[in-house]
Amino acid sequence: MTSAREPAQSAPFGELLFQELKWIHGVLRRDLGTYLRLAEEAAQGAPAERLERDVVQLETRSPLWMIRTNCLYYCRFVHGHHTLEDRHLFPALRRSNPALGPVVDRLEADHRRVAEYLKEIEAAADELVAEDTGEGRERLIGSLNSLAEHLLAHLAYEEENISPTLRQWDRWPRG
Repeated sequence: MTSAREPAQSAPFGELLFQELKWIHGVLRRDLGTYLRLAEEAAQGAPAERLERDVVQLETRSPLWMIRTNCLYYCRFVHGHHTLEDRHLFPALRRSNPALGPVVDRLEADHRRVAEYLKEIEAAADELVAEDTGEGRERLIGSLNSLAEHLLAHLAYEEENISPTLRQWDRWPRG
């Protein structure tokens, strides 16, 4: 038992870093599921009022605008997360464990592929807002499904393959 004056023991640096990565990935998984569900419901002709109940926190009444806005926000969040990994995490992983080179190469290639899926989602969402058509709704759903398939596999691969190295870190590896 620790006294009020003694700091509590914390998890090792690498374990905390890995848990943060898993938390971010969890947010990505959860939100992607929400956007897929909303897009499916919109494509199936769900009444705007029903869709609005799911996204009350937004300040608009158009379900298509809500999907577009949230998809674009999500896309930017994924881009930002991957940019940070590409610029900071992956070089540190290469320095601390050169054997991870092929894994990091694959993760970087995945990031480029995900970026293309995100661009497609943005274009589909913009097109749908400009003209609400069944084709446009199907394009958005197809784009989201393609992203989901690839991104979910990417997140699982990343977590599985970098966690042993990440969890060993006691500080950020320097060059």
